[in-house]
Amino acid sequence: MYDLRPVGHALGFLVLALGLAMLLPLGADLLAGNGHWGAFAEASAITALTGLFLMLSCANAVRSGLSIQQTFILTTGVWLVLPLFGALPFVFGAVQPDGSGARYVDAFFEAMSGLTTTGSTVFTGLEDLPVGINLWRALMQWFGGIGIIVVAMVFLPELRVGGMQVFRSEAFETMGKILPRATEIAARISVIYLGLTVLCGLTYLALGMSGFDALIHALTTLSTGGFSNGDASFGAFQGPLEYAAAVFMILASLPFVRYIQIVAGTARPLFRDSQVRAFLGTILALSVVLTLYRVLVNDDAWERGFREGIFNVTSIISGTGYASADYQLWGTVPVALFFCIGMIGGCAGSTTCSIKVFRWQILFASISTQVRRLYAPHGVFEPRFEGRRVDEEIVSSVMAFFVLFFVSLGIIAVLLGLTGLDFVTSVSGAATAIGNIGPGLGDTIGPAGNFATLNDTAKWILAFAMLLGRLELIVVLVLFTAAFWRG
Repeated sequence: MYDLRPVGHALGFLVLALGLAMLLPLGADLLAGNGHWGAFAEASAITALTGLFLMLSCANAVRSGLSIQQTFILTTGVWLVLPLFGALPFVFGAVQPDGSGARYVDAFFEAMSGLTTTGSTVFTGLEDLPVGINLWRALMQWFGGIGIIVVAMVFLPELRVGGMQVFRSEAFETMGKILPRATEIAARISVIYLGLTVLCGLTYLALGMSGFDALIHALTTLSTGGFSNGDASFGAFQGPLEYAAAVFMILASLPFVRYIQIVAGTARPLFRDSQVRAFLGTILALSVVLTLYRVLVNDDAWERGFREGIFNVTSIISGTGYASADYQLWGTVPVALFFCIGMIGGCAGSTTCSIKVFRWQILFASISTQVRRLYAPHGVFEPRFEGRRVDEEIVSSVMAFFVLFFVSLGIIAVLLGLTGLDFVTSVSGAATAIGNIGPGLGDTIGPAGNFATLNDTAKWILAFAMLLGRLELIVVLVLFTAAFWRG
């Protein structure tokens, strides 16, 4: 039997921190004078006290590190437990048109979407929500963004998940002292993450956003989460703001270990990183293709075509999920393209989601190696990444991830179909949830819609899919195996 007290202590600390964080939107509602602050006071008290009691009750088992099994449980537990409490302000607050609180299934869906930085929403009339609610939605995404960077840089390489061990040397040696080292890395990341968020907010402010709009969108841009405080999402902001958002979404999609190296005095690793070059090249190529399509087929203006193209391409490929236009109206080719690019994702060690660029690179390198072996059977060919030989273990891990990703996507789509959803909604809903992208396709969950009208069963399925995709599938699925609990 595993000793779960170290896990409980860490979870208690994070739940306590989440409860204290609720004081920020509480203060925002007090300043706004809307009388909504009581919802956050109640939610904060319940959350903080639960976290404090859990932390204190498990304090006698605090050690210098965690075992592999405990780390798996903690990593999944964080993204499961925090949404349970993060949903409370939505239950106690005025989020419905009639001023009542949300049903728990909707509140949990919204909290899971926020903390996993998916960006799908079940709330409507966002402009009319209390400022504290909109701030809390944005804060959850911001916390989730920095959290997943730490997980990607510290935990996943050590857990040998989905080929992430290829970054083990860059994510520092942490085995045997997971939490202490994670604290050190998180401190460095936090400064950089906060600095980029402030810079993003000031840029939005300078380009014409109001102070509150700039705050909300800065928090959700750097986290590549995509929650907005308006139903029109980024469609309410045109022109230079779209270019600015695209730049900061790209910055959030790059490996944060490179920013640590830049702060340490060397920028060369960033420019030599093949992930970064491939990611930027993909965005540029797709933006040009979309621009040409819109100009030649739809007779759109060049500047508008490129601006909306690069914004929405960057938003979907990074998993941010903003929409500045209903790209389903552009034609069938752009719609198919947007569905596919959501499966690409950004760079490892960033706030982005989905499959990630490095896995596609290793997949193509492996395919290329197999092809060369066919026509030169006596030659010695090995897949390479970043100029280094890729171990067979890493190739197998990446292949397993691809199989799990698409099998899981198919299973989730079938389950959604069994709840009564149509084919397009089921498939795109499964893809956007497991890829943590945000908008799906179709009239219901497309860029001009939301997830409010889905049935409760579908919402629970999608919430689980968000958790599954955010933690790279294997971290969650391994907990359902008997061998894990025997080991």
